[in-house]
Amino acid sequence: MRNTFSVSRPPRAPRVRARVRRWAVLGALLGAGLSLWLFAPARWLAAAVAQASQGQVQLQGARGSVWNGSAQLVLTGGRNSRDATALPGRLHWRIRPDWRGATLALWPDCCARQPLQVTVQAGWQRVRVAVGNHQSEWPTSLLQGLGAPWNTLQLDGQLQLAFEDYAVQWVQGRVLMQGQVQASLRHASSSLTTLRPMGSYRLIMQGEEAVTLSLVTDAGPLLLQGQGQWTGQRLRFQGQASAQPEHLPALSNLLSLMGRRDGPRAILSF
Repeated sequence: MRNTFSVSRPPRAPRVRARVRRWAVLGALLGAGLSLWLFAPARWLAAAVAQASQGQVQLQGARGSVWNGSAQLVLTGGRNSRDATALPGRLHWRIRPDWRGATLALWPDCCARQPLQVTVQAGWQRVRVAVGNHQSEWPTSLLQGLGAPWNTLQLDGQLQLAFEDYAVQWVQGRVLMQGQVQASLRHASSSLTTLRPMGSYRLIMQGEEAVTLSLVTDAGPLLLQGQGQWTGQRLRFQGQASAQPEHLPALSNLLSLMGRRDGPRAILSF
């Protein structure tokens, strides 16, 4: 006579319910994470920018999200600095991430007719940042917020910024650049001299394998010129400032502030 044993199995319903609960919790966590990523508040970006710039660039009164928002741009001399200058109007941004990196569009209310387009691409030991061709005009007083020497110079004039086929990339610790960035100061004046205007100037950064910096004078009684080059992560610049002879008395104090005096000229070196 054979004995038969019956093995009781637990009901399937509790196991199914437990599995459903686990998937529900996982789905809720994924949904919450996706919502947080999509609707991250703009103040998070403002905090990141302030930390990365050591407090020199601030996005105050940030509205919207990390991906689509606006704020008032404020430049300061850094932490514990009393110098601060705000950009008129608001600075708007739009960030579109993709599998290669992200595309960023920036447009200030006051200073540009079209957005500044920036593309960031990341790869193995490589990051590339490209800026679309762009021109904008900024209030010169914005520089005073950065502290010395801008708060002493108190420059006035037309400050223009232009990008042309510009891209910079970091490849295995090396910095490679192409294209050109040009900053122009037209009809400049300063609180340190009664001579108005004292000139128009251009600062040009360009290069392929070597990145060079050139300072040239387009017009004016104050003459500035110099050359610089990035070596590794360090910039070396040599130049001089001088004045047309008939304007030297009016510009003497300004020349002394700009660099080491050598007779009627000042040596620019950093």
